[in-house]
Amino acid sequence: MTTTARPGFDPELKAGLAIVGGVFPPTITPDLIAFMRKSYASPPIADTLRRRGIVRRDEVIAGHHGDAIEVSVLTPAQANGPRPCVLFLHSGGLMFGDRFSGADLVLDWVDQLGTVLVAVEYRLAPEFPDPVPREDCYAAAEWVAASAEHLGVRPDRLFVAGASSGGGLAAGLALAARDRGGPHLCGQVLDYPMLDDRGLTRSTHQFDGIGVWDRVSNETGWTALLGDARGGADVSPYAAPARATDLRGLPPAFIDVGSAEIFRDEAIAYADAIWNAGGDAELHVWPGGFHAFDIFAPHTVLAQGMIRTRNAWVEKILVD
Repeated sequence: MTTTARPGFDPELKAGLAIVGGVFPPTITPDLIAFMRKSYASPPIADTLRRRGIVRRDEVIAGHHGDAIEVSVLTPAQANGPRPCVLFLHSGGLMFGDRFSGADLVLDWVDQLGTVLVAVEYRLAPEFPDPVPREDCYAAAEWVAASAEHLGVRPDRLFVAGASSGGGLAAGLALAARDRGGPHLCGQVLDYPMLDDRGLTRSTHQFDGIGVWDRVSNETGWTALLGDARGGADVSPYAAPARATDLRGLPPAFIDVGSAEIFRDEAIAYADAIWNAGGDAELHVWPGGFHAFDIFAPHTVLAQGMIRTRNAWVEKILVD
């Protein structure tokens, strides 16, 4: 399936795409993974936190099969009593990024909404294929729930958030927590989530060599995670949540996506499936938005609207 007809980019965003391309090429092939691990590395977290009232501490916890992984706990400096907590799962196509990638966009939840944020250094494909990344994230959720008193968090106000591949991991974690009787989640924030390894939607084929994260990049990421299983019959819905056939009983979801990116259709379909299962989902499709435009162009009008809308939803679900 090929098509050349596609939504245009927001004019303000389009002006910045050339700059974005120098850091994040539209098409990522396996030979670019090492480059992406350098170019997409987060800035020093100490610099990011310097002007915020946030206290950071790092902890080593047991990930999948008990292997050590690192998490960072970011707490409001003026925290008084147990606080809500968000488990933050970073972006990076399952192959690159670190636990602070994109975290600057959710730090308002810590110093303005009083939420504790736990950022997870889950292990990356292809060195650590499925199920390692998702099970690292699930182990972190279990650790937070078991350590609620130690962390100063409310076990009834734990939610999960992620962008792109982190959004897919967050959705898979919510499914697994439901099915395993695991940590109770009060919400899930799925920003332009990476949900479907099959690459069948029309939007997947509208963006080749253009924007951020095209069809080939997507195939690279899913192949790194799943190997030869990509697109086949034996992929777990915890790895590719679009494969889930039962979306009943999930926590409320906030889902947003750009109209000019490959994940548009699978994000819309996931929200629709939640509604059809009787669940609660808030969906926003941002006109002319390319993938992760809030990360790459946070100063733009469209990105500012996206960030405000997301923050308002988070504030809403944290209210008793």
